[in-house]
Amino acid sequence: MDKAYGLYSHIAANRLKSLVLLACFVLLLQALIFSFNLVIQALAGGDLNEVLERSFATMSTASPVGLAAAGVWFLIAWLAHGRMIASATGARGISRDQAPGLYAALENLCISRGIAMPKLQIIDTPALNAYASGISPGSYTIAVTKGLAQQLNSRELEAVLAHELTHIRNKDAQLMVVAAIFAGIFAFVGDLTFRHWDFPYGWSPKRPSSSSRSDRDGGGIAVVIVAIMIALVVIAISWGVSLLIRLAISRSREFLADAGSVELTKDPDAMISALRKISGQAAIPEMPSRMHAFFIETPAIRQVSSFFATHPSIEARIEALTTYAGGRDVLDHVQGN
Repeated sequence: MDKAYGLYSHIAANRLKSLVLLACFVLLLQALIFSFNLVIQALAGGDLNEVLERSFATMSTASPVGLAAAGVWFLIAWLAHGRMIASATGARGISRDQAPGLYAALENLCISRGIAMPKLQIIDTPALNAYASGISPGSYTIAVTKGLAQQLNSRELEAVLAHELTHIRNKDAQLMVVAAIFAGIFAFVGDLTFRHWDFPYGWSPKRPSSSSRSDRDGGGIAVVIVAIMIALVVIAISWGVSLLIRLAISRSREFLADAGSVELTKDPDAMISALRKISGQAAIPEMPSRMHAFFIETPAIRQVSSFFATHPSIEARIEALTTYAGGRDVLDHVQGN
């Protein structure tokens, strides 16, 4: 398991992935800007070749405007990501007096490794789950569900907290926040386009002034329709690719976080036992899909297809803990007796 951990190499890899993510989303954003520019140029009139030429020619103006808008989005989300995530998950702050055992467990883990204490939050749901988020020491947060805090014993709870703390140490939390911010741009545009888009009432393309206007109206409308269809395809592809990038970010991070939990607690059995209890009780039906990847377990996504999975299966994680960390699976222990 120590071999699998690779803390420093994983942190370096996550930093590189953050840069690659930034580059990928910038490229996708360029495609998105072009799609809107294409529709604008089509509404101005002309045949398809003219529309395409103008669209490419005006990208030098449209692109900086679009990038500036995305930059404003990113800045706002970067500064307010903690409140945005808490609002999406329903997490709220909890004091030391309200959860002394939870606080003490997390504080002891942080002291043992000289790590700054993250904020502690709780989600009012009977489901068993937890997540870590944040981009800097002042914003790092660990949230657990009320069900997790109530149903796990002290060893299991410490193992889960150590797992989430490892996500912070490994910069997984930072990477997921960056991915969620950028993917949010495409999710917003995709949702706006495919759920609320329609032709404005009374709209018609710009009409030519020649005497043959009536004969050419049909051609103008056809150009606009083709341009809109191209734009919709580009938006759909950008939306889909951004989603896949976000979902596919280092599925190995959960193995590494499990290993980090063992490294911090020296108790692989507790992590295995916690995973067994979480399995089948992790689903939070009202949770937005964009938040699934943050949690310790997300069964909803994996049920659709392993290709879209953000996490390895519980069975695979337990197998890794028994194979590399010398842990005992509670099911095997029960069956053995």
